[in-house]
Order: sequence, then structure tokens, then C-alpha cells
Amino acid sequence: MIYTLTLNPSIDYYVTLPVFEAGQVNRVEQAEKVAGGKGINVSLVLKNYEVETEALGFLGGSTGQFIRNELEKQGVLTAFTPIADETRINVKIRADQESELNAAGPNIQEDELNALLAAFETMQAGDIVVFAGSIPSSLPQDLYRKIAQVLTKRGVKFAVDTTKEAMLEVLPLGPFMIKPNHHELGEIFDVEITSKEMAVPYAQQLVERGAENVIISFAGDGALLVNKQGAYTANTPAGKLINSVGAGDSLVAGFVASHALGRPPEEAFRYAVTTGSASAYAFGLCTKEDIDRLLTDVKVVELIQS
Repeated sequence: MIYTLTLNPSIDYYVTLPVFEAGQVNRVEQAEKVAGGKGINVSLVLKNYEVETEALGFLGGSTGQFIRNELEKQGVLTAFTPIADETRINVKIRADQESELNAAGPNIQEDELNALLAAFETMQAGDIVVFAGSIPSSLPQDLYRKIAQVLTKRGVKFAVDTTKEAMLEVLPLGPFMIKPNHHELGEIFDVEITSKEMAVPYAQQLVERGAENVIISFAGDGALLVNKQGAYTANTPAGKLINSVGAGDSLVAGFVASHALGRPPEEAFRYAVTTGSASAYAFGLCTKEDIDRLLTDVKVVELIQS
């Protein structure tokens, strides 16, 4: 089973209008509510990929029930831990520019956290867990590391797409994939990353510190994969950017799904970049048909360093 962990899920309320003017009354042309959160996005894309997945995390109140219902309608298994506080609502504005209003989220009690942690004690070798998103302030900031320690002892692989500090903490435990973008990679080493070639030695340091595969996303300029076997680049297929929200989560889903299906890292990387692009070019998250349509346009090339 591929599990995703979303510690701070949300209802994402999307509003579409031609232009957003701050300080003015804005008339919305279209609005929709979806289940949101990085791990939830990964689970939804995995399901669209026809790969079984189960979503974990915290849900509370009527907003939490909405998320649970939406996921179950789309065939995603759920095992969320119920909480007393209310799950948050985020507002995503699609206009001449993309804007987001993200709420802080609920307070998690100690007994609620302990109930979630018990789920990881039952996982088996062959399972995969995806840590996606930041750790809420009401939770221990070393939580991913503590969970990773449990998973490592049980032979469970894990992938990480989170903030700098939380990602660095789990590196010694050997995540099979991490996914900083080039700005985040630069923040880790206090440099400005301006090219894939420049990113390679820094990504190699993350491999040396424990990561099996490091994927650095460069938005419209494609992505870079670095592991012990080498460094590889992939282009972004041609298309019109419609919605960047969820594109990075889709990339993670593409790599994890391909890994679970037994594809080698370079081929999993090609599917990952295709999947991320397919979501960027879609209203919402991509389908398997979206991925298949773009796959032949993505080429993976080994980066030969001078």
C-alpha cells in the first residue's frame, strides 16, 4: 500500500475571475470546493494513476467530513484520525495572477497525535509512505523524523516533500525520494541556484547525506534527478499553464507510483515530470489519459559534467 500523510489538510475553495483587484469588490465567475493538502493531492493522482492508496492525517468538524466524503467518492481509501478542532479552509484565487489565502489550521491534542502514530506501527515491508507538506505549529517539529524512525525499523520506504528543516532531519534515515525545488535547494546551502548544472553538486550532497533519489524541480524548465548512479535532466512538455497548484504533488505521485510498479529511477523520473506537467496543464489534478498523452514528449538525458 502507498500511504500519504497530510498533517494539515484543507478544503480548497477555488474562485475564478478575470482580474483580482485588492481592496475592491470582485465578482467571481466560477467557484468550487475540493479536498486539499499536499498528501491528499498525491493520493488523488495515485488513484487516477490506478494505483491503490490510503490517505492518513487529521480531520475534524464538518469541513473534515467534506474532505473524507470527497476522497471516498473518488475511490481513495481513508484512515484519518478524528480531531476535536475544525479542519481549515483555504482560498485559491485564479485570476490575472494566482493568489492564495491559507489558514493556519487546527490545534492537535496529544491523544489525537498518539492515535495517528499508532497507524505506523502496523505497516509492513513493501509499503510506502509519502510525507507531504509542512508540520503544523501545534505538533512536534521533529515529527517526520520520529515517524521515519518507526518506518525504517519496519522496512517501510518513505518519500519526503516538505520544508527545509523537516527534510534535513530525515536524511540520515534514508528517504527513497526527496523533492525540493531549485529555490529550496538554494536555501538549504545559502546559494542562488541558476541552472541544473549548478544544482548537481548540491543535490549530490543530499544523496551523500542519505537520500536515494533527489528530484529538483525547475518549474517550466523541467527537472533534475540525482542519485548514486548519476545526474539526469528532463524537459517540460509543451502546454499551457492553467494551474500550478498540485503540480509538484503530482510529480511526487508519478515517481512513487512508477517506483511501486517496478520502473527504474530514470523511467520513474520521466513519468514524474510528465505527471507534474499534466496537472499544471489541467483544471484540477491530471488523469491517466493526460499523462499518457504527454509522456512521449518528455525526454530524460544523462547530464555529463565536465
